[in-house]
Amino acid sequence: MHDLNNNFSPDVIATLNKEAKLVTNIRVIYFLIAIACLTYSFLQSEINLFTLVKNSGNMVEYGKGYFPPDFSDWKLYLSDTIITVSMGLWGTLLAIIAAIPLSILASNNIFPVWVVQPTRRILDALRGINEIVYALIFVVNVGLGPFAGVLAIAVYTAGILGKLFSEAVEAIEPGPVEGIRATGASKLQEVIFGVIPQVMPLWTSYALYRFESNVRGASVLGIVGAGGIGVSLYQSFGAFEYQKVCAILIILVLATSVIDIISSKIRSWLI
Repeated sequence: MHDLNNNFSPDVIATLNKEAKLVTNIRVIYFLIAIACLTYSFLQSEINLFTLVKNSGNMVEYGKGYFPPDFSDWKLYLSDTIITVSMGLWGTLLAIIAAIPLSILASNNIFPVWVVQPTRRILDALRGINEIVYALIFVVNVGLGPFAGVLAIAVYTAGILGKLFSEAVEAIEPGPVEGIRATGASKLQEVIFGVIPQVMPLWTSYALYRFESNVRGASVLGIVGAGGIGVSLYQSFGAFEYQKVCAILIILVLATSVIDIISSKIRSWLI
């Protein structure tokens, strides 16, 4: 080690010592556990790339049945797509309204652990159940139609945005909050004037992304009677009208692209 110190500069030696600390016994154990988990999951998932390649001809033959797309009912598809976008919009809006207070309560740097942990478990429960399950529940409650889909999207998305929003809150600079606290401000004033201005751009970005995702999610909720383009999609699949399915999917892709362009513009204005 003495010879090493003579041959290298102090900066190089410090870097080597720092890198040497990255490899520790406990990290090696964690790495081996991760490899074991991946191997076990691989076997449980029955992943077989050979079968995928071997049967790829079947997929190509099946895909040919989707072309050319049949746009004969394009007016109906367009109307249903507008309903789907509306479902995604209102589902996201309601989710944001619920996620903001929940995210604040779930932030370690704002509230104590006895408030944070129960709130986080609530968020876990909200996003731990798929939208389709929520849609089935709300269809029983409010009947068939888009309203059930809006509620399903709102509940599921509130869990996701609550988690993302709280992580953004925990990453803020503490200085502005401490400065406001020093003036004798209340906890609510700390949040409004010290926290929200810092996280608003990131919150907006998360919300816009979830809106785009929710439009895609809303497109399949019609399968369980929750309205939107999913109804036409399900009916076309059931009737083996794959060319109409292709037309619906093209319209959905175009709608998603338009939403993505608009979202990018809004993000560029805010960030």
